[in-house]
Amino acid sequence: MSDLAQAVIEGAPAEELLAQEIPSRYRAAHLLKDEVGLFGDVGPHDGVTVDKDVRRSLHVGPVPMPELAPDEVLIAVMASAINFNTVWSAMFEPLPTFAFLERFARQGGWAARHALPQHVLGSDASGVVVRTGANVRHWNVGDRVVTSPAYIDEQDPITQHDGMLASDLRAWGFETNFGGLGEFAVVKATQLLPKPAHLTWEEAASYMLCASTSYRMLVSDRGARMKQGDIVLIWGATGGLGGFAVQLVKNGGGVPVGVVSSGEKADLLRAMGCDAVINRAELELGGPGNVKAWRKIGEEIRRQVGEDPHIVFEHTGRETFGASVYLARRGGSVVTCGSSSGYAHEYDNRYLWMNLKSIIGSHGANYQECWEINRLISLGMIHPTVSAVYPLDEAPEATRAVQTNQHVGKVTVRCLAPEDGLGVTDPALRERIGEATLNRFRA
Repeated sequence: MSDLAQAVIEGAPAEELLAQEIPSRYRAAHLLKDEVGLFGDVGPHDGVTVDKDVRRSLHVGPVPMPELAPDEVLIAVMASAINFNTVWSAMFEPLPTFAFLERFARQGGWAARHALPQHVLGSDASGVVVRTGANVRHWNVGDRVVTSPAYIDEQDPITQHDGMLASDLRAWGFETNFGGLGEFAVVKATQLLPKPAHLTWEEAASYMLCASTSYRMLVSDRGARMKQGDIVLIWGATGGLGGFAVQLVKNGGGVPVGVVSSGEKADLLRAMGCDAVINRAELELGGPGNVKAWRKIGEEIRRQVGEDPHIVFEHTGRETFGASVYLARRGGSVVTCGSSSGYAHEYDNRYLWMNLKSIIGSHGANYQECWEINRLISLGMIHPTVSAVYPLDEAPEATRAVQTNQHVGKVTVRCLAPEDGLGVTDPALRERIGEATLNRFRA
């Protein structure tokens, strides 16, 4: 471990952090370009199922330290988190991420740094600022921060309206290099937000990508614009996105209807105060076009809350999208941000156009939306959903747990934090919220 990393762990002041040299290498979870063909090209389309075990492709070891651009910040990463983009990256699907890095590098200038033989992953992080570029104004060495994942060119005019419309928008640690799953990470200054003082490092690293995505989908005027009393059907309600969606709906005066796949997950939802719970194991979803199965789900929703959903919160994709369009009420909306079960959706368009429904595409969150959800979490109104914590050496195992859906909520990784539970600077707020609430998903 470098002297700089050790100084961060010991809580050294800014002047001491500045006195330490930046190491030439650091440990990180990464992919190797020469292993892109590791799993071959045989897959389900050939009638063969291949287990693309991410533990084979994801490595933890030393990587070179990049040079810092004028608008960037180097942070010492105390903790990070596993997202589905980490899983996709390590499976080399839907295409190897080295293609993203090479396309980015063709811009020249500072972008050229990103095309390397290794790709450091990770789109979430909490940590301490240890260096700032010459053009950084609002952040200083020693600041405790969390990161947002949107990597944009702030000089693109459209970003002044909505950063998510930027033509070269990238997901940090997925479509860029130097991500959060390492001892250090490089981010743009426009990705940083203040760390909530009542949270541990691993809790603070767990929420930004998923919580901000859920916020934009449900609350933002660029999403479904949820209002008080809206009934919201949430697929995967104890997952990374769903766990925050349930809280945002409850917090905003809506009625969450959570869909889960087991009795244990149903119990967790009820403990969160979810008004209605549907266990898919008890009600078959059926395949695309299985209206009979969908009708039973609709009947169960009406039995529990009396009405059809105003909003359907979609991210699973092919497996559920047809049902989502069917289940939304007349004039209702389906808001979607992903397709974890497949991108090629099928739905009966009659249920859409004849019932005046709408489909809203949503992707990530802009800087202001990230700031708003971070504020809610800092106030103790929305809580992290950490279910498991792994050390950096076990990042491949953590990614495998998400790949095989062995988790609820969020899986996090301690990078420089030597143990769980560190980083809290407002114990009074933490005590008011209660450990039972903050650790509900871990229980």
